[in-house]
This record gives sequence, structure tokens and C-alpha cells, in this order.
Amino acid sequence: MRTWLVRGVVLAVVHAIAAVVVAALRAGDPTGQAGVEALVLGVLVGVAAVWAAVDAWRGVADRARAWVLTALIAGWGAGVLSVIGRAVFVDQTGTSALGQALTGGAAFTALLVLVPAGLGLLVGTRLESRSAVPAEPEQSTADETAPSPRVRRSPLITPAPAVRRHRTGLTPRPRPTPRDD
Repeated sequence: MRTWLVRGVVLAVVHAIAAVVVAALRAGDPTGQAGVEALVLGVLVGVAAVWAAVDAWRGVADRARAWVLTALIAGWGAGVLSVIGRAVFVDQTGTSALGQALTGGAAFTALLVLVPAGLGLLVGTRLESRSAVPAEPEQSTADETAPSPRVRRSPLITPAPAVRRHRTGLTPRPRPTPRDD
């Protein structure tokens, strides 16, 4: 099975569970759940970001495309599953809520997966490049580490030639003399 499909289904289930729990809490106390909603939203963002960072750190092939497909699957799956979950556990939501869940709700969930996943991929790629430090060289003998007798010059600093020539190359260029003003 494709990894993006597995990720999409898992994230769809996680988002649907979060939506059903928030809807159930909101049904019990409509005004007192702002902190819980923010916490749940932060956890959902964190799950996508950390999972994408781990994928990038592990060097998963074609990870950007996989996360776009994951976001689409998670959006539509969470929309359907949240309507089913609210219908069963919260307030007997009907099929009339399915249209909104598959358009606006799915788009919001897809962005809630895609944007943190993009940031996670960026961070994971940075971690991957830092962890790809080459191994330390093996112990060498004293002959291999001895300095070479060749004089090394910096490529940025070159000595000036003794005589500079004009563009024609035939006569030396006259040097300016200081003036007494």
C-alpha cells in the first residue's frame, strides 16, 4: 500500500476524532471550550509537522508529492468520518452536513495538514543535511600528515610582477610621481 494513502487515512481518522471530541465538548458547554479548541488545533498541526520532518530526515523519496496527496486524502476522509462520528456520538448530524464537510471542511483539513507538513519537510531537510556529516577520517601515519615542502599561496593574493607592461607589452608603464603642490 502507498505510504501517502496510509498517512492520509491515519490523519483523516485523527482529524475526525478531534472534530467529534470538540463537537461533543461544544454541545455540553457552548461558550467554555475556546482553550480546548486551540489545544486540539495545535496538536493536529504538530502531528503533521513532526511526521513530515521525520520523513524528510529519513530521506523518503518524493516526499513533497506524497504529502500533497496525504493532505487531500486526509481532508476528504476527515470530512466524511467527522459527519459519521457526529451523527453517531454527538447530535445525530444528517447527510445534509456532508456537502459542507466535503468542501469547506475538507479544504480546511487539507490545509491544516499541508502547511505544517511543508514546514516539517523544510526543517527535516535541514536536519538531514546536518546529520549527514562525514565520518571522521581513519588514523593516519606521521608520513601522510607531514607538511609538503611546496610553498602554498593564497589564490586571492598574487605577487605583483617586477615590471608591469603597457597594453602593447613593449614598454614599461611609467609610474606616477608625487607632485609638490
